[in-house]
Amino acid sequence: MGFLYDTSLAGFIILTLVLGSMAAWATGRACAMTWRPLRTLVWFTFLLSLAVRFLSFALYEGTLLSVQHWLVAFVLLLGVSLTGWRVTRTAQMTRQYRWLYEKTSPFSWRLKPGARDVGA
Repeated sequence: MGFLYDTSLAGFIILTLVLGSMAAWATGRACAMTWRPLRTLVWFTFLLSLAVRFLSFALYEGTLLSVQHWLVAFVLLLGVSLTGWRVTRTAQMTRQYRWLYEKTSPFSWRLKPGARDVGA
């Protein structure tokens, strides 16, 4: 038992870090690809963290109503889902508006030199 997990380290790694993170990444990508706002992503990640905690309870005999361990899972999954959302949104903006924006990193874009952003 540790601060991050309540069952076993292997169970935490398999369920939360691997499976939960893959689902969170896919959730972030799906929200970005459908142009959903961040509040929707936070809601979906909240629901995903509840599902991960339930699976920890059902498969590894963890504590179901542990706020501490749910919060750890939620923060971790939210970080992964936000990363997936931002990487996908950056690719969308630079691909769909290539005459206007250029990618500066996997997480950001900027206005191309000489371009004028009328909407902002």
